[in-house]
Amino acid sequence: MIDTQNQPDYRKIPINKVGIKGLKYPVKVLDKTRGTQSTVADISMYVDLPHQCKGTHMSRFVEILHQSRTRISLESLTTILADMKKILGAQSSHIEITFPYFIAKQSPSAGVSGLMDYTCSIIGSSNSGHPTDIILKVAVPVTSVCPCSKAISDCGAHNQRGEVLVSTRFKKLIWIEDIVAIVERSASCDIFSVLKREDEKYVTEKAYNNPKFVEDLARDVAKILMADPNITWFSVSAENFESIHNHSAYAFIEK
Repeated sequence: MIDTQNQPDYRKIPINKVGIKGLKYPVKVLDKTRGTQSTVADISMYVDLPHQCKGTHMSRFVEILHQSRTRISLESLTTILADMKKILGAQSSHIEITFPYFIAKQSPSAGVSGLMDYTCSIIGSSNSGHPTDIILKVAVPVTSVCPCSKAISDCGAHNQRGEVLVSTRFKKLIWIEDIVAIVERSASCDIFSVLKREDEKYVTEKAYNNPKFVEDLARDVAKILMADPNITWFSVSAENFESIHNHSAYAFIEK
């Protein structure tokens, strides 16, 4: 059969990224407690396309992914990126793997166990002549209490849920659980999936006694990351989904 994708193109316009996006795929990721954890990822895979090539071979992306046997690690990601360039004849390759990661947490007073899910992404890029670049992103939900509201109110203070997004480059493996722990201890209070009445009392009082602006939250997380010699680059964003405003409060730090 005619391979139309291998036909030449005469417009002389290269494409930076071409490939597949939004592929749902079962994967296993490293788990600090249990060794590995099975989850379902949303995966995007791209390569560059020279100006003289009409198209790429989309089916080969899935074939390359299947060869990894669904095990996602720093080693397998490097191999996948190299295979993408080799098999598809590209100079650069890029992969984004986003998945829910589950951590068991006990409620603070009653000790009831529940699962918290955290949205995580592993982003890898490989360009000829450059080392493979890998970024781990972890989104952590938190509770925050406004220091200003507490200071000016006779009683109470407005509080809200927020989200802290941490992205890191590192020398050696960094655990998702460790990033989650850094963020949660920097917030007014962390969030739980199961709370009994005594737990609700605990978390609301803890948050009230530990008010944080988004600026405080971003800086407290950044301070811990800056002290870690394993981390070579990071960004931290903190967003509060305000309870008394029709907008979010936001802070961002990159080092």
